[in-house]
Amino acid sequence: MLSAPSPRLTQVVVHSACLLPFLWLLYAGWQNHLGANPIEYITHFTGDWTLRMLLIVLLFRPLAHLSHAPWILRYRRAVGLYCFFYACNHLMTYLWLDQFFDWQEIVVDILERPFIFVGFAAFLLLVPLAATSNNWAVRKLQNRWRTLHRLVYLIPILGLIHYWWLIRADYLQAWIYLIMLATLLGYRLVRFISQARAYGV
Repeated sequence: MLSAPSPRLTQVVVHSACLLPFLWLLYAGWQNHLGANPIEYITHFTGDWTLRMLLIVLLFRPLAHLSHAPWILRYRRAVGLYCFFYACNHLMTYLWLDQFFDWQEIVVDILERPFIFVGFAAFLLLVPLAATSNNWAVRKLQNRWRTLHRLVYLIPILGLIHYWWLIRADYLQAWIYLIMLATLLGYRLVRFISQARAYGV
């Protein structure tokens, strides 16, 4: 069993690790290291980290089970909120820097380009999870909170579809994300089946 470290130290490590990509992006912008197309760089960077954060959120429970360290789950909510933070930055880059808040063009873009439609749908599903990631919502919603937060299994699937339809070449990273997602969801499915058999379901 993995013993719990200092909660304060762990919080510092978790928050620092989650903020590090964003701080790097700010530094890269300050140093003019965003490439020939800065808007595209920012869009892809924030989108990649949204998907990575989603996968990290899914990693918490298997990691807690396999290491017999349930205390790890305390920090899952924080990482989930950072995932929403990167998703907001990803969406805002598209709305502001790419489309200049041209809402008519944005609506047409969402309806005509499937990868944007799927990405937007994933973001909309992420909103209620972020809004209810607090103790008050857990108490108020009770069992409905757990049902609502099962959307965390659907959102990365939509995010990966959004990512897959976006790229034109070099699918290596997409395959890595797909393997990671399949492994994390597969672990949950195997565990669910094992528990159902144990209870004679």
